[in-house]
Amino acid sequence: MTDAGVRAILPAGDRAILVELDSLAAVLSLQAALQAHPLAGQIDVVAAASTVLVTAASSEDARRIAAHVRTLDLGQRPEIDAALVTIEVVYDGEDLAAVGELTGLGAEGVVAAHTGSVWTAAFGGFAPGFTYLAGGDARLEVPRRATPRTAVPAGAVALGGAYSAVYPRQTPGGWQLIGRTDAVLWDLDRSSPALIRPGNRVQFNAVRATALAPASTSATKGAPAAGAAAVGPAPGLVVVRSGLQTTIQDLGRPGSADLGVTASGAMDSGALRQANRLAGNPAAAAGIEVLHGGLALAALADQVLAVAGAPLNLTITDPDGGEREVPMLAPFALLAGETLELGTPHRGLRSYVAVRGGLDAPLVLGSRSTDTMSGIGPAPLAAGSLLGVIAAPPWSVVGNPELPAADAPEVTVLRMVPGPRQDWFDDAVVTGFAGREWTVTPQSNRIGLRLSGTALERSRDGELASEGTVRGALQVPPSGQPVLFLSDHPVTGGYPVIGVVAAADLDKAAQLPPGARVRFVPDASAAPVL
Repeated sequence: MTDAGVRAILPAGDRAILVELDSLAAVLSLQAALQAHPLAGQIDVVAAASTVLVTAASSEDARRIAAHVRTLDLGQRPEIDAALVTIEVVYDGEDLAAVGELTGLGAEGVVAAHTGSVWTAAFGGFAPGFTYLAGGDARLEVPRRATPRTAVPAGAVALGGAYSAVYPRQTPGGWQLIGRTDAVLWDLDRSSPALIRPGNRVQFNAVRATALAPASTSATKGAPAAGAAAVGPAPGLVVVRSGLQTTIQDLGRPGSADLGVTASGAMDSGALRQANRLAGNPAAAAGIEVLHGGLALAALADQVLAVAGAPLNLTITDPDGGEREVPMLAPFALLAGETLELGTPHRGLRSYVAVRGGLDAPLVLGSRSTDTMSGIGPAPLAAGSLLGVIAAPPWSVVGNPELPAADAPEVTVLRMVPGPRQDWFDDAVVTGFAGREWTVTPQSNRIGLRLSGTALERSRDGELASEGTVRGALQVPPSGQPVLFLSDHPVTGGYPVIGVVAAADLDKAAQLPPGARVRFVPDASAAPVL
């Protein structure tokens, strides 16, 4: 038995482990070993600079994976795809002159050093197609910008710390921009969507601006524009009014985090499962997630629907103007020409509409879910969006009406597993965290709940090297105001995680509206025994 290369194995919630390793070579070796021979219950393997995050289907699976990791010989060089990828770059980035001053190389020297290196793709990043490139000229190591940009354009070539990278699509970012390329980093029509895979060698070539077309990205390729005939060849419903944010969701696309793609899926998976059960569908069938009500759907053919999640009034209007109320948590008919309107929730935030047979949205990496972080999947629904409905098998049976859940308490309590980075805070801060109440802010979304309260002070200076993150992670930025990562969270993050909410409690978090109060209770017993 050996644990050579492994410094520590830490719980990252109740269904994941974070493996700390002593070198990038050990990181790549562990990632290669787990991907070549996946274990029972293994879902995602996310490599970073000095860690590997492994997510699992259960706490017991996470424990067994940790035990297996300790037996691996990570001293062996893994078999990797060392193919050379050439990227043509126009070196006219906004930060090129500043990088020249920081390094003492001048702008021309930066270009010479960047193109004179053969970089190695080390690991994936926070977005599909974003890859950290290591092994370049050591003189190019520069700090990230003090204030990140809110929008870095697609195709931007950048430096951050000891790494270089190309931004596949427009996203926020704090790296130093030195150039741009029209290389398509992410294309779902390719057999391997990512242009650069871990292990590849990358060479940058300087070209003139006239040689390049405007930078582009296909991160959203296959995702139709809002309002288009978005989802399927045989429409069964049309969106009359979409409300604040209405998306198609199923149970997500786990297993693609190494590509920079998070699982996404329904925020309140239990509510989607319930709506599907009532409509006679498999649990994973695609339905509609509605934020704060306001959705109106017209039937183009007779349909059977069910609505679960945040309770609200359901009103059906027939073509003659007659109205009738239908209950939640029970199947009901919506006949051709009729319109269903969802009111405002009496409590909670998100409601789920299931249609018998399931929605016929395009499958992207095995899921029909809209991912608001990466832009993968169907566009959010808008007035005029046509919804295809899959024909239900003749043996499917709708469910019996079900009782509503009890009213939510004034303060929602969420259980959490401490760490994996609680050592970035004094013991008093970690202990006191359990006694604090936090308020959900209006800036919250599918990526995460932004919380407001007494700031959490770190006990360490500096930056945490980016590492894999999980749904439920409580990440603490320099402001001290935590963010609870939810369905569309980034795959990697660079702020310490003080705790991870237990998977069973995340549906409750999905229903917390702005102004809701929440408290986190440590529950070390939920962590996998390592």
